[in-house]
Amino acid sequence: MADTSLRIGMVSTRLTGTDGVSLESEKWTRVLQDLGHECFFFAGQSDRSAERSRVVPEAHFEFPAVREINADLFENYSRSATTSEAIHELWRILLRALREFIDDFGIQLLIVENALSLPMNVPLAVALTEIIAETNIATVAHHHDFAWERERYAVNTAEDYLRASFPPDMPTIRHVVINSFGASQLALRTGIRATLIPNVMDFDSPPSVPDEFCDDLRATLGLGSEEVMLLQPTRVVPRKRIERAIELARWLDRPCSLVISHESGDEGSDYKEYLEDYANVLGVRVLFADEHFATQRGSLPGGQKIYALADAYHHADLVTYPSRVEGFGNAFLETIYYRRPLVISRYEIFKTDIRPKGFEVIGFDSYIDRHTVQSTCDVLDNSDESERIVEHNFALGRKYYSFSVLKQRLCALIGECREQLM
Repeated sequence: MADTSLRIGMVSTRLTGTDGVSLESEKWTRVLQDLGHECFFFAGQSDRSAERSRVVPEAHFEFPAVREINADLFENYSRSATTSEAIHELWRILLRALREFIDDFGIQLLIVENALSLPMNVPLAVALTEIIAETNIATVAHHHDFAWERERYAVNTAEDYLRASFPPDMPTIRHVVINSFGASQLALRTGIRATLIPNVMDFDSPPSVPDEFCDDLRATLGLGSEEVMLLQPTRVVPRKRIERAIELARWLDRPCSLVISHESGDEGSDYKEYLEDYANVLGVRVLFADEHFATQRGSLPGGQKIYALADAYHHADLVTYPSRVEGFGNAFLETIYYRRPLVISRYEIFKTDIRPKGFEVIGFDSYIDRHTVQSTCDVLDNSDESERIVEHNFALGRKYYSFSVLKQRLCALIGECREQLM
């Protein structure tokens, strides 16, 4: 097997959009293909090559029966027999679909993206655990988040499933985490050893300069020529603490708008409504602009432009990233890659894994204080200092978080998997 490529099946609840799991899995795909491997995709929703994808609606966490299951498993104190039967029914459907996926595409190695760590779709995880046990197929479980890291899973009636499949401890599975805290907690809680592979960006191929396609982006969003554009490049979910970005905008004492480029995601609309009310109270203009952005440029049937997320970064004066907790921080890496100054909450993984490498950011802890506001104003008003900071950060990003780093780590990981295939 040493000189041959592998047929790799990537499995997740969804492989589309601008969420961290989808974006990172796309980067893995690019590097794996550059190494000569063939990649195929199994998900509830996918924007990958149609001829290489197997889309199974039951695998998505938004599938109606899955939403009903989750409501009973994670919002109640006892589980109904109906829920248990629904899990078993979907489990059988997904198990059959996974068998067909592996057989039809001749899959030799599975890479499971977060579906064996965060219980968004319990039947999918159980089906994956069973297919791995049945076939002894070499598997890489790529863990971005764990159930114990999220408050929403603290009270549940799914402990039997969580212990069995989130994640499963099996000899044919190699576990990968994206931060050192995840590795230590996984070992402490389960005894499982994991390989650390952080999130990456293609720092060896710097981003292209803005072109005429996005010249009208600010006008499309209704921003004035002298108005400061603060970019919040995250989903609208409570752990992102976007209210801190609104407070920063309030205290900058200059015309500015906060542009939020992503949608609300999988946690409902209550938080978005709270942010709208909070912004109105503080007199801050907040634009929920997810309808204008996607991973790639495009257009709607009526001719309206869809800008790439890169275009948002190019036009931003400053990026806000006030998250309370992050598995790693894709928005951090994107900001460094697109050479933009950053106001960031010093969340745990940033303090332990990222900050020691020497990145220069405007950091804060629990709240926006006068020092944070003054530091932000200094960066906005001093273009030379801002340029020095972003170039310094880009060089560090290239050193620690480039595709070449990912390539080295994946070569070693695939080498371990090959031993199992021999």
